[in-house]
Order: sequence, then structure tokens, then C-alpha cells
Amino acid sequence: MEASLAPLLPLYERARARGRALALGMLVDVAGSTYRKPGALMLIGAEGESAGLLSGGCLEGDLSEHARAVIDTGTARALRYDTRGPDDLVWGLGLGCEGVMDIVLLRCGPQNDWQPLKHLAAAHAGNRRTALGVVVESQRAELPVGSLALPAEANAPTAAALAGEPVRAALAHSATSAQVARLAGADWKLFVMPLWLAPRILLLGAGPDALPVVELAARLGWKVSLVDHRPAYAAAARFPLAEQVILCDPALLTSSIELGQFDAAVVMSHHLATDLQYLRALAGSALPYVGLLGPAARRERLLSDLGGAAAGLRERLHAPVGLPLGGRSPESVALAIVAELHAFVHHAAGDTRVPAPARVVG
Repeated sequence: MEASLAPLLPLYERARARGRALALGMLVDVAGSTYRKPGALMLIGAEGESAGLLSGGCLEGDLSEHARAVIDTGTARALRYDTRGPDDLVWGLGLGCEGVMDIVLLRCGPQNDWQPLKHLAAAHAGNRRTALGVVVESQRAELPVGSLALPAEANAPTAAALAGEPVRAALAHSATSAQVARLAGADWKLFVMPLWLAPRILLLGAGPDALPVVELAARLGWKVSLVDHRPAYAAAARFPLAEQVILCDPALLTSSIELGQFDAAVVMSHHLATDLQYLRALAGSALPYVGLLGPAARRERLLSDLGGAAAGLRERLHAPVGLPLGGRSPESVALAIVAELHAFVHHAAGDTRVPAPARVVG
């Protein structure tokens, strides 16, 4: 799992504006059954305000107590919560999760130029991949728990032991998962965590039923762009949670928008000729996911009208778009669409692509 920063940003921005330090909690390692996985993040303020979760809400009260001490002293803490046996009841937490969670809390504030949040927030805003390293276990006084290893572009001080090639290599190769890196010969342990970049979704059609799609996607921290050729629909005021709303002739889509910046596109203009132009443009792109709203008969008519271009598109086309969750309201349809997109961007099991045409043999 990678770090999802979006839920933390509002609290970070408020605290930074007020000059008040926060404690950043990072789930470093787990064993057994746990609600969250390595890479989960949480921000905790001195007065108890928080953003994000490291558990299902069971540990957060205890973490707040530790967070206050971290904020006051600046000394990071490594914590272990073991809920596999009777110790859980002794602690009084009563979680019953049957798992182990290793968590590190470190101070982010004016004292350390808000690192590593400052670096992560800048990368998030620029949609740039990055990673950070945090010392989670050490017997060396000059390299305490909480010491940071950041990429060179972060312009942040790094301990000498964290500036070598093995650490740089660990950061560079952490694109897919958060984990404790194995560094040969090191007498300390480094947790390496990549930043999770929010999926960028393109909705081609900004009718009334696009609004709940945008709202659900925004709730997940995704970045959604909408395109429509109708001025009454392509109005930014209608979609305050969208990244951008673009008025564009469907025939000019590829010259107006860089399709390669998106992870998925959903065609939902409710206009046959317009949808055909959108699909023609998407057929010539490398977008790995293309969703199409409407029944199978409409899909087959559009694919037939596409001619030879349909062959390459069919492998990526999800139509009718959305998981079969039931319900026919715009909100139900939006939930089905976002659920299928969620499964796709998180590489979950299941294949909802359009089946290939039947072949006649003999």
C-alpha cells in the first residue's frame, strides 16, 4: 500500500497557517489481522484534532496521548500494538483484531520545516511520484528513530548514514509498496513509503448524472475532469469538487486534452453521435480503461459504427460501465461506476471488459 495524503491535507494546511506542529503517524508493519496496512497515515494535533486512520478507530485515543508528547518534545516514538492475546485486555483496549501493528509518530512543524509533509504535499500537488524513508529502529545516537531520508529535490537535511546509494536505491525502487527496506550491513531499519498518486478520471459528458460520480470520486481523493460540448453543462460552478471542467467540441478532444494524463475515461454524454466521437478519440489513445454508459445493444451499435478502430478499443472497454450492484437512480449508477473504477485502479480481482465477438469455426 502507498501513502494516501489527500485526507490529511486540510488539517496540515490549517496547522501550518497557524504555525502549530502536528504528529504524523505512520503504520510501518503489521502481522495477522489489521484494519489498515503499511503506508497508512494519520495526523494528530496537540488539542486532539486528527485526520486519517491507522486502525478502525480503536487505537486513535491512545495514539493521541503519545502524539501530544511527540509534539511537545520533538522526539519520535515507535509503538507496537499487539492484539493477538490477553495483553490486549490488559491494556484495556479490547480490540479483538488478532493482529500486530508497528507505528511511528514524528513531529512535523516549524521546527523541521514541516518535513516530510511539505515534500509530500508538493509532490501531491504536482502529481509527481516520490517516496520517503523513516528510521524505525536504531541503536545509534546520531541516527534516532524518526530520522528522515528524502529525495534530493526536497532540499531537506539528511543524516549522513541516510545519504548513501543503498538508501537512494531503496527510495527509487519503492514505487509499488510501503515496507521496511533491507539494507545490507545496516544496524538500523528504514521504512520506505511511496506517495500514492490520486487516480485521474476523465468524464466525457457533464450531464446531471455526472454530479454524483464526481462527488463519490472526490470523496476518495480522486481527481476528476469533465468535458462537454454543451455550455449549459460544461460549467465549473456545477462541479465544485472537479479538478477541471472543459467546454470542448468532441471532434477536437485529442487536440484539446492530453489523454495520456488520465488513468481512465468514462463516456456518458447520452448522445449517440457525441459518444461515437469520444470513442473514436479514445480508440487512438493508450488509456487502459474506457467505460461506456448505456445498454449492450447501444454499445454494439457504436462499436459497429467505429469500424476497424473498435478492435483495439474492445480490449479496454467496460460497457455497460459499472459493477452490477442493482438500483437505477443516478446515485446508484454513480456508485456502480465508481466501484468498478475503484476495483480497476487498485488491481482488484474481476474482469468487466466487453467480451470478444464469437468466432465461427469450421
